[in-house]
Amino acid sequence: MNIVMPGKAAALMASQRERAEKQRAQLGIEARTWYRITNSAADDEAEVMIYDEVGGWFGCTADDLIAELRGITAPRMRVRINSPGGSVFEGIAIANALRAHPASVTVQVDSIAASIASVIAMAGDRIEMAPNSMMMIHDASGLCYGNAADMAEMEELLDLLSDNIADAYAARAGGTRDEWRARMRAETWYLPEDAVESGLADEALAAPKAGQPVEEPDEDDEPDMARAWDLAAFGYQGPRPEVATLSEDIRSLIGDEVAAQLAAAVAPATEEPAPEEAEPEQPEPADETPADPEPEEPAAPAAEPEDAWAAAVARLATPQDPWAAAVARFTRNTSASSAATNAA
Repeated sequence: MNIVMPGKAAALMASQRERAEKQRAQLGIEARTWYRITNSAADDEAEVMIYDEVGGWFGCTADDLIAELRGITAPRMRVRINSPGGSVFEGIAIANALRAHPASVTVQVDSIAASIASVIAMAGDRIEMAPNSMMMIHDASGLCYGNAADMAEMEELLDLLSDNIADAYAARAGGTRDEWRARMRAETWYLPEDAVESGLADEALAAPKAGQPVEEPDEDDEPDMARAWDLAAFGYQGPRPEVATLSEDIRSLIGDEVAAQLAAAVAPATEEPAPEEAEPEQPEPADETPADPEPEEPAAPAAEPEDAWAAAVARLATPQDPWAAAVARFTRNTSASSAATNAA
């Protein structure tokens, strides 16, 4: 907090702006804009940003900011602070201008509100600390040039200013002047939670002020990965009607039984094979001894054909009952005798 000795304060403060303008003209630079007023996202809230030293040789003075504050007609005002401090008197003027404004003032400490910038923060109707921001308070300080009397006068002025600042903290957070002067002499730094606990702030923000939390998508809203292989994207509309009915037309031509056999023949190899049909029992060969005049037994049937259809036909051609077998034996013998007579 920079001040000057009281006996020369009026003259030096009156010439400060003139000196600053001459020095800027010599250096060819413009005054730094240490504040900015813009419209926020909401139509009913204005935004004031104090992002530099308050006042100073190269900065704008409080009257510039206060003149623009008069043009704010929004019912709400958000003052965002990132300042190491500056001139005590300039800061007190800004704080009082914010208190007198008809808008509801919310002060948001974006990074640091130190020294007189912390006093400006006390002017808000509500004070919020952004994540990882800090606030610092300390006694007033200044420069003095003169004799012992001037130094003693400067000491009294600094104590008076520090008491005045301590009253601003006490009015906001409670406590006594002496308690806050003790904290100011120790140059106390406050994290967001510490500022809230001490009463210098109302809330420690856990997230950025602007924006809404991102909602997690529901499982039903997640994209179906199988849709990426949907052939409809390539113009495929399913099998044509004539192809879809082809299998039914073939079944009507060959019959259900043959169609079932074809289906079994092309079934996957993993399917269990159908049980094989038991081979028919072979008849025992007859005892061919010279002493036994019994006729010869019919020859054994041929091996079972591999084709099921041929096997069925072979069974039909083979006699199945004893009477048919006996008749067949006589028939074969007669044919053999006739063949022998004809040959003789």
